[in-house]
Amino acid sequence: MTASTKRYLTAGAQAVLVEVDDLSAVLALTDALRRAQISGVTELVPAARTVLVTFDRTTDRDTVVSAIDAVNSGEVTVSEPRVIEIPVRYDGEDLAEVAAHLGMTEDDVIRRHTESEYTMAFAGFAPGFCYLTGGDPLLDVPRRSSPRTRIPAGSVGLAGTFSGVYPRSSPGGWQLIGTTDVVMWDEQRDPVALVNPGDRVRFVRANDDDAAVTATGAEPTATEDAPVPATGLRIIRPAAQTLLQDLGRGGHAPLGVPAAGAADASALRCANRLVGNPANATGLELLLGGLEVECLGSVDVAVAGARTDATVTRASGAIWSITDQRPIALSAGDRLRLGAPIDGLRSYLAVRGEIEVDPVLGSRSTDTLSEVGPAPLQAGDVLTVRPPASPAPAVGEPRPWPEDRFTTGEVTVPILLGPRQDWFDEDSLDRLTSQPWTVTDRSNRVGLRLHGDQPLERARSGELPSEGAVTGSLQIPPEGQPVLFLNDHPVTGGYPIIAVVAPSALPLVAQAPPGTRLNFVLDSTNTPQETS
Repeated sequence: MTASTKRYLTAGAQAVLVEVDDLSAVLALTDALRRAQISGVTELVPAARTVLVTFDRTTDRDTVVSAIDAVNSGEVTVSEPRVIEIPVRYDGEDLAEVAAHLGMTEDDVIRRHTESEYTMAFAGFAPGFCYLTGGDPLLDVPRRSSPRTRIPAGSVGLAGTFSGVYPRSSPGGWQLIGTTDVVMWDEQRDPVALVNPGDRVRFVRANDDDAAVTATGAEPTATEDAPVPATGLRIIRPAAQTLLQDLGRGGHAPLGVPAAGAADASALRCANRLVGNPANATGLELLLGGLEVECLGSVDVAVAGARTDATVTRASGAIWSITDQRPIALSAGDRLRLGAPIDGLRSYLAVRGEIEVDPVLGSRSTDTLSEVGPAPLQAGDVLTVRPPASPAPAVGEPRPWPEDRFTTGEVTVPILLGPRQDWFDEDSLDRLTSQPWTVTDRSNRVGLRLHGDQPLERARSGELPSEGAVTGSLQIPPEGQPVLFLNDHPVTGGYPIIAVVAPSALPLVAQAPPGTRLNFVLDSTNTPQETS
């Protein structure tokens, strides 16, 4: 076997994108890297022509590149593939447009799609989302110029020569040609993903009145109302979005599962330190404040992150205003209220001890894109709190709220160019750092949607094969307005990434309210170069 050429592209301060010749070279390299177990490497994300290699903060990029170069990749051996049939109603809203683009009738598109046998090449975008390859080569269509913000679960789509099924309602830019009732991802099933790497997939035409063929998990069982815990918190009024978050579930990107975790990880760590918890303890992430909780028993809590007016109303009626980040002792019947943030978006509430909630793939974080992890908290929900192990750690000293960060309406954000800056013309590369980019109200935990007066323009036409992406990536759809990926971002995507935000700036951008102007500057402290 002839060795594949490798091109090393910068993908932020803690990742390198390795580009090889084709998909078979991707599979061979991924297999070899998994066996090599390079020190400091935290994750491998295979895609169409690339392998994203992420590494920890103690590891040097040049060392990782040298170790990858030293790895010999050969033939990949796979077991006998399974064949999975997926019934499809060909009612997708882009079917007519796809047919017109290809110069075919809609029936021709359907026939070519159902007569093909696809292979699951790699996962990405969302848990259970499979990039299926090997279909009819004439079914080659570009992604949409502007991705939809929400695509229903079960949508069947085309992008380039790939086909796929959206396992959850999520954003996406694929061309939709049909729908299916098959469940692609089920956490109660083993394995949780219906289709796994190497499996074969055939699409079968179904009529609207056909019985759905689904892959289901265990049936839910009736349960009695849970008793009110002796110690815990009851949600009286949730924030605009109240989520359980820890520091995330890293290591599952090859399954299409992003890390999730606290968007402002430094704020969650701060809140946990104040109550004597481990840094990774589960806390509450509160969007735009407005939370009110009632104490059951006696607990210690702390609020950190976006500065907010916080008050404690004692069961006796006495009121205490909280003016800094500090441990707060609550007794039975006390209520804690948080106002709207004064500076930033997200506040964090830590509770001394352990919030009892079942982990999913090793984490108690809520992933809003793929809906993995605990559901958002609602009024009436009760959180049981298990006291810390004895001897109990000491609580932290009070500390002031962060300095005003958004009062001027603009912040400076360091970035590293790459991996796909060569997809843009010189004027656009200059425009990226010479004009402000405004955070729009279409932003969320998946990413900040930005707007600039002058959009970025590509120097290349055509489609970029889907490839891995890290948190902080600045992905540029064809319309030229960036999307800055946050914690719940898809793990792969097909729009070029022009740059990646420095890790130190991620807590800041996660707190940026709509209307904030981001001024990108090149990070001079860490500027690795592309190598071959």
